Amino acid sequence: MGKRVRISNERLNSYGTRVLTAGMDTEQYRRNPVLLYMHERGNVIGYVKDLKTENGEVTGELMFDCASELSERCKRQFEFGSLRMVSAGLDIVEMSDKKELLVEGQTAPTITKSRLVEVSVADIGANDDALVLHRHGKTITLGREGGCPLPLLDNNNKQKDEKMENKTIALALGLKETATDAEISAKLTELQAAKAENETLKKEKDALALAQITTLVERAVNERRLTEENKDRFITLGKKIGAEELDKVLKAMSPQVKLSAVIGHQGGASKSGCGSYGKLSEVPEEQLLSLKKEDLDEYKRLYKAEYGIDMPE
Repeated sequence: MGKRVRISNERLNSYGTRVLTAGMDTEQYRRNPVLLYMHERGNVIGYVKDLKTENGEVTGELMFDCASELSERCKRQFEFGSLRMVSAGLDIVEMSDKKELLVEGQTAPTITKSRLVEVSVADIGANDDALVLHRHGKTITLGREGGCPLPLLDNNNKQKDEKMENKTIALALGLKETATDAEISAKLTELQAAKAENETLKKEKDALALAQITTLVERAVNERRLTEENKDRFITLGKKIGAEELDKVLKAMSPQVKLSAVIGHQGGASKSGCGSYGKLSEVPEEQLLSLKKEDLDEYKRLYKAEYGIDMPE
């Protein structure tokens, strides 16, 4: 029974790159699943059985052929535990520096497409998931002694993008395009304070307007231009059209008159203009004195209608 090992996964290796498992083509390797020692051509020590690609990693069972002293030694060392690391030899097909494919600490592009060429038993690799890569026909050994000609991510472009973004923000804030981060931060703080102050002033203004509208409506109710039931509706109207326009609307409304006042006197208007009242108690207090002085007959009529007797001389 072979020992199943991890051949590759998507962890970041010591050279700052990583290999996407989904993009690894293992079809050709399955036809010739050779197991080498330290990625050395000619040092075949067995093969890999039951290769699987699942859960973001590639695994397989190591089968040592024991056809050579090296193979027998590797088998015994693997069983004992002094040899533990397996390394994949890959051909790079495509790489990408897209942000969504990068992980923290990554310094080289992500290998998005590759071909599995061989699997080796290794003594010391670049990390727990050592690899050997091939690019443009050149071997890239990710071991302690290997060199890595993979291109580095262009951090300069990232810095340029950040500078361009700061420049755009500075100009939008009315600052010079050379404004520092501190100047931009100070301007943003200033704008936030101004916004908060404007919101406070608006609330105060709205409260003052509501108080003015409420006063106008309550006065109209007291003057009998409105009923108490319509009070809230006219306050809502005032919020929409403003206190000035509401005042015009309310002043254009006539005070309500009791039906008894309309039909109570058929003799036409009196001198004082109070002929529409049916009895003395319907005459506003501020008009009683002038009524008595200017139209005594009308006053007597209303008195009799009120008390049922003639007014004493």
